[in-house]
Amino acid sequence: MNETEAKIDPLARVEAGAVLGVGVEIGPFCTVGPHVVLGAGVKLVSHVAISGHTTIGEGSTIYPFASLGFAPQSLGYKGEPTRLVIGRNCTVREHATMNTGTAGGHQETVVGDNCLFMVNSHVAHDCIVGDNVIFANNATLAGHVSVGNNVFLGGMAAIHQFVRIGDNAIVGGLCGLQHDLIPFGAMIYGRSGLGGLNIIGMKRRGLGRPQIHALRAAYRELFYSSGTLAERAARVAERYADDANVMHVVDFVRNGGKRRLTVPQDTADHVAEPDAA
Repeated sequence: MNETEAKIDPLARVEAGAVLGVGVEIGPFCTVGPHVVLGAGVKLVSHVAISGHTTIGEGSTIYPFASLGFAPQSLGYKGEPTRLVIGRNCTVREHATMNTGTAGGHQETVVGDNCLFMVNSHVAHDCIVGDNVIFANNATLAGHVSVGNNVFLGGMAAIHQFVRIGDNAIVGGLCGLQHDLIPFGAMIYGRSGLGGLNIIGMKRRGLGRPQIHALRAAYRELFYSSGTLAERAARVAERYADDANVMHVVDFVRNGGKRRLTVPQDTADHVAEPDAA
C-alpha cells in the first residue's frame, strides 16, 4: 500500500498488502482487504466493503454499502483463493454485491469496462459480464451466467444459472430469464419468451436500416420457417454468410450451452424442447 499516492479517510481501514493506484480515494468506514488491488483513480465513497482477491480497474466508483469480493453464495465453496475482477470506469451503486468465483467454475468472476450496476444488483460467482453493460435496480445474476457487451437488464430482472445472454440484448424489468437469449434479442414481459429484436439498442449501436432489415429477416427465418432449428440455422448461415451481425446470432445458436434457447412464444419450439443446433 502506498498511502502517499492515495487519499484515505482516517475512519477507513485498509489492510497491509492492499495495492492502491495513484489518485485512489477511500472514504470513511470503508474496509479494504489485504489482497485487494485498486487501480488509479478508483473512488470508494463510504461504507464500502471489499475483500478477497479482488481487482478493480482504474476510474471506477463504488458507492456506499456495496460488498465486493466476498465468498460466493455456493455450498461447494471451501475457501479457495478465487478472484473477482472488475474493469475500468465502472460504477457500482449502493448495496450492489459481486462475489468471487469457485473452484468448480471459472475460479473467477469477471466484469468488463464501462459498466453500471444500480442499487441492489448482484453478480454471482463465476459470471462473465462484458463491456458497457447496465444492470438496473435489483437486477440479479445466478452463478455461471455469461453476459455479452452492450446488454441492458431491467429492474428486478433475474437470470437463471448458466444462462448465456448475447451482445446487444435487452431483458426487461421483472423478467425471469431461464434460457439463453440471442444477440440483439429482447425479452420484455415476464417469462413469455423471446419478444423480438432490440431495435432501439441496434440504432443506439449505430446499425443502419439495411443491417436491421437483414437481422429481422434472419430472425423470421430462424424461428418461423420450417425444419429443425439446425436446418433453419444452416439456411440462415448460407443466405447471410457475409453479414457479420447475422452470423453472430447463428454462431451463438450453434455453440449452445447448458440451457436451451429462448424462443418466441408463438412458435412450435416453445412447446417442445428445441433441437440442438
